Amino acid sequence: MTELQPIRRVVTGHDQAGRAIVRDDETFSTVPIPGGDAAFALLWTTQTVPADNNDETDGLLRDAGLTLHHGSVIRIVDMLPGGASPMHRTNSIDYGIALSGQVEMALDDGSTTLLGPGAIIVQRGTMHLWRNPSPSETCRIVFILIEAKPYRHEGVSLQQIQP
Repeated sequence: MTELQPIRRVVTGHDQAGRAIVRDDETFSTVPIPGGDAAFALLWTTQTVPADNNDETDGLLRDAGLTLHHGSVIRIVDMLPGGASPMHRTNSIDYGIALSGQVEMALDDGSTTLLGPGAIIVQRGTMHLWRNPSPSETCRIVFILIEAKPYRHEGVSLQQIQP
């Protein structure tokens, strides 16, 4: 399995005079999820969309599932060699940015798309899964998830299916 660099998170804010400051500058690693196919690192969340820049809560400390109802989430996902997520759909628009390795996106129509470093995925509430086809290399992806209205098919909202 490939060793990946720790993640560095730099968060800005304001001082008492309203000037920009660096509030946090820290590094950390991803943490394996139950099931062991991936490791996650939550970087930030917002309680609302649009976000409130006057909310001084450290977004890392907010309780967030896969997505955050009424809010947004950014996390790093290290998809481990040979690992795969369950098929799922969320009521969010997800921006995925592949940083290293390769990941395969499979859709419920049976199609698959292989993505590598630099690929950007715009995932719009569809049924999908992620799979790392490599037997030895970890794939690192940044995911930004923002709550969205469910997709409506013939007037009926398609429901979330979360792992």
